[in-house]
Amino acid sequence: MVRVEPSRDWTHMDRYPPIAEHGLVGDLQTAALVSSQGVVNWFCSPRFDSPSVFASLLDHDRGGYFRLAPEHADVSCKQLYYPDTGVLVTRFMSPEGVGEVVDWMPANTSRVPTDRHSVVRVIRVVRGTVRFLLECRPRFDYGRAEHELELRSQDAVFRGPGIAGHLQATFPLTRDGQDVRGAVTLGVGESAVAVFTTCAVDGEAPPPLTVDGMTERLWQEVDFWQKWLHTSHYRGRWAEMVNRSAITIKLLTYHPTGAPVAAATMGLPEQVGGERNWDYRYSWVRDGALSVRALLDLGFAEEASAFTKWLGDRMRDRADLPGERLQIMYRVDGDPHLTEETLDHWEGYRGSRPVRAGNAAADQLQLDIYGEALYALAEGTDVGVELGYHGWKGLARTLDWLSDHWDRPDEGVWETRGGRKDFTFSRVMCWVAFDRGMRLATELSRPADIPRWRDARDAILEQVMDKGWSESEQALVQHYGGDVLDASLLLIPRVGFLSAKSPGWLSTLDAMERKLVSDSLVYRYDPAASPDGLRGAEGTFSLCTYLYVDALARAGRVRPARYTFEKMHTYANHVGLFAEEIGPSGEQLGNFPQAFTHLSLIMAASTLDEAIERQRQSR
Repeated sequence: MVRVEPSRDWTHMDRYPPIAEHGLVGDLQTAALVSSQGVVNWFCSPRFDSPSVFASLLDHDRGGYFRLAPEHADVSCKQLYYPDTGVLVTRFMSPEGVGEVVDWMPANTSRVPTDRHSVVRVIRVVRGTVRFLLECRPRFDYGRAEHELELRSQDAVFRGPGIAGHLQATFPLTRDGQDVRGAVTLGVGESAVAVFTTCAVDGEAPPPLTVDGMTERLWQEVDFWQKWLHTSHYRGRWAEMVNRSAITIKLLTYHPTGAPVAAATMGLPEQVGGERNWDYRYSWVRDGALSVRALLDLGFAEEASAFTKWLGDRMRDRADLPGERLQIMYRVDGDPHLTEETLDHWEGYRGSRPVRAGNAAADQLQLDIYGEALYALAEGTDVGVELGYHGWKGLARTLDWLSDHWDRPDEGVWETRGGRKDFTFSRVMCWVAFDRGMRLATELSRPADIPRWRDARDAILEQVMDKGWSESEQALVQHYGGDVLDASLLLIPRVGFLSAKSPGWLSTLDAMERKLVSDSLVYRYDPAASPDGLRGAEGTFSLCTYLYVDALARAGRVRPARYTFEKMHTYANHVGLFAEEIGPSGEQLGNFPQAFTHLSLIMAASTLDEAIERQRQSR
């Protein structure tokens, strides 16, 4: 185990900054979090789901970090994105002057994975004189691996098992055990650069570093993001929020396969000190399926097409094999093996243990994923995404199989660990699978056993309305035989299971408002009323709040929908990012940033824009 001495320069800082005090940078294959104090305290390489290199967010002393910030303790920190880009600017205001650290990772648009990834950090002083200090303390393999340091004047190489980290700077570096420190004093208009690059342990060293060269690369990065974003079709009322969400989803998508990860991080708690600390660095079928609709709403057909191809490949992988035809999540390259382990040597974010890497929920039975997969494929084909003959045959065989296997209890959409039940949402999404399959067969003139699919679809509708309805709540509920409400059902009007203004749906929406909504924020369900096998509580789910906005707008309740949407923006962090949940005091909780939240924001904004326009035209 690596022995780590606490940094002497951290005494004036909180060991664990708030989850929301971070911006995200990435290169479309992996990503890093940079705190508003100038610390890279989360970075995995070579992929999102690879072992960590910097992870002080989960263990301050053993996780590793890369700090670049002013020496002066009396500093005010501000953070923003360069407009319409994934380039992050952290500003430091001190009595001596004002300095900036500009962070980015050069975007890689190749479909070929690479083991070479760089975090670029440009220091600039815009007023006065500022002395910056650098600390680079990588900890490979989740802090479990030793490393060796080779140091020269302005570059260093940290060699761990199978991976090397090259630190380059335009100012002198010094040894601190097996780690590195540095310092540079800059006046107005002066700049310096530090770059940390990971590659194979025997990989070629990065080219020499110059300030002018990296300044040119900075503007190339700005141009890349602005050109990409300006192809968006969105012209609605919330362009800044929608644009930032689109960039965030792009940053969280593994470009070689088109698969989005649920979040950049693992182990961040849903309740500080609690055990709900999961690994979200994988691609969930449901997240990716809904991202197709969000991306298409903005006009990003290439990204939507890439994911539908990835999804089609997953369906073909098991189309003729026994057992389930889809897994709920995969690694970004489609690997289904996500073995969960506990990192007992880490204390977790503010003592939130256990810290888990991998995700055992991958082996759960969640029948809703078939509906989400067909929903994505149907949405994609509506705008010209091709579903070839072999892809169709795999899809048809999957639906033939599902027609005999939909009526089973499962673990449900929220991946609870409290046992299988007859979850209503799972049945609803199986209905979607057959409904969209029938539409595709007709529209594409493809061979299909449509009578068989129709029988299954109609049987599901009858069963849900009979067994999923609670007379006491006058609502569709979480699972058969209970009275617990569940916010996942807010998707019902979007997928067309019930119309948005039907009496049964409106009374369900009313019941959710009574039981699940707190000052416009929405809980997934009540864990006390529906035990999920885990200790502790959780915050409201930001995804569910945006689904609530979407459902309100579709129901014609435009005024509360718009107010809820605007209020939700006040919970975003300083650069417009959302974690998974909002805690009791308005703090962000859970893995960060969460793609599901940002894609549901886009969906809600589009639906709300349309509802407002319809309302205006009807006056």
